[in-house]
Amino acid sequence: MSATADHAEERTNPAARLGFQPEQVVQEIGYDDDVDQELREAIEEITGQELVDEEYDDVADAVVLWFREDDGDLTDALVDAIQMIDDGAPVWLLTPKTGRDGYVEPSDINEAATTASLSQTKSFNAGKDWTGSRLVTPKAARSGKR
Repeated sequence: MSATADHAEERTNPAARLGFQPEQVVQEIGYDDDVDQELREAIEEITGQELVDEEYDDVADAVVLWFREDDGDLTDALVDAIQMIDDGAPVWLLTPKTGRDGYVEPSDINEAATTASLSQTKSFNAGKDWTGSRLVTPKAARSGKR
């Protein structure tokens, strides 16, 4: 694929903008009727496989975590999310946009991420109703995990 084609795909496929790659295993947590189906389908199109659910019991390459204010404790959800990914793998935290039901304050996201030993590397528009944050665990902090 040419560089021009790569840039065109990044504009039309939201999953390409997020850096998903073919054959990656992406675990999805927090699925419900309100999630952005277009983003889910775009991730599956890029990776060439269906998203795996919360019951997946092997190591995933990334996690997509849909989280709403009423879903419980965000820190706990993030800690659970990083248990089944490789060192340095991203957790894509998706929360409702400002003014939508389930909106989560950015300060709450930052506090939960910090408590879970995650660093926020970027924020992005994840669809009509969702905003996203790319969170990663520093490799050095997790080197003793294995």
